[in-house]
Order: sequence, then structure tokens, then C-alpha cells
Amino acid sequence: MRSMQPTLAATLWPQADATRVARLVALAIGGALLLTISAKIQVRFPPVPMTLQTLAVLVLGAAYGARLAAAAVAVYLIEGLAGLPVFAGAIAGPAYFIGHTGGYLIGFLVAAYVVGLFAERGWDRSPGRLLIAMTAGHLLVFVFGYAWLAALIGPMRAYIGGVEPFLAETVVKTLLAAALILASWRAAAALRRGAQGR
Repeated sequence: MRSMQPTLAATLWPQADATRVARLVALAIGGALLLTISAKIQVRFPPVPMTLQTLAVLVLGAAYGARLAAAAVAVYLIEGLAGLPVFAGAIAGPAYFIGHTGGYLIGFLVAAYVVGLFAERGWDRSPGRLLIAMTAGHLLVFVFGYAWLAALIGPMRAYIGGVEPFLAETVVKTLLAAALILASWRAAAALRRGAQGR
């Protein structure tokens, strides 16, 4: 992989020593809020609802980098663990983590970190590499989600209820997430050119 590259978040909001902690906290909380909003935009597909959460996870990973994206997802999970209504379902708290979607939640954390690792090495600047990174992120969500769901309801029912209905929309969300990141990089470049022209 290539050497470390500045992430989109670091490019748009450069880190300064005086505001380092405030910046990290703001970005982590903002990322958790994005995940909460994406969880509420859903179509019910028992046992696992279809939401925009994986799109948000991929975008956070690519925009934030590994550690910051994982921190944002961790804040989101801690909020849910504490009982705040941040998940796709009507309930939250520890019981939600041992339900049907528990594996997907852990998959979010892993996927955000892995996509972030790719982004830190410049894969978020190339359409082809970005699609590979985001596809890997989506696969990780499925691996963790399916494994947990299979342990609860059996392998075949887990595939029928937790994987198969989401395959087509996974392709769409991966493409959309990549398009959002690439468009954001173009906007960032335009802002830099505008600032240098003044």
C-alpha cells in the first residue's frame, strides 16, 4: 500500500494543536449522528431492516480514516448500548446487541476501520481503488452480520433473511458512497484553488 495520505476530513478541517481534541470530539459525534439518521431511513425486512447505515459507514471510513471512523462508530454503539434510540429498531440497550442485527453492528466498526486504512493510503482518490475498498467494507459487514445471524437462526435462514435481500442495494450503496467521496474530493480541490486564487 502507499504511504499515509491526508484524509478528506483532515483536508477540509486541518488539525491544529490548539483545537485537536475539540475537532476529534466534534467529528466523532457528527459521525455518530450521521449513523443515527441513516438508521432511521429504512425499509422493514425481517429479521434485518434495510437502512442507509452501511452507506454511512463506508463514507465515514473513507472521509475520516481508520481511527477516527472507528471512534465515530464506537460512539454510536456506546450510545445504543446506553439505551439511546439510535438504532434501526424501536429499542436499544444491551439486549439489542444480542439480537438479529448484533453482528452487523460489530461489522460496522470493523468495516469503518478497514475502509479508513485504505483511505489513509490514498485509495479514496482513485475510483477503482475506492470501489475495491468499499466493497471490502461491505463484505466485512456481511461476514460479521451473517455469522452472528446464522448462529441465531441457522445458516440458510440467515442467508435468506440477512444477505440475499440486500445484495442489489449493496451494489447501489457502494457506488453511491464512492460517488459522494469522489465528489467531495473534487469540491475540496476547487475550494483550495479558489483560496489560492484570492
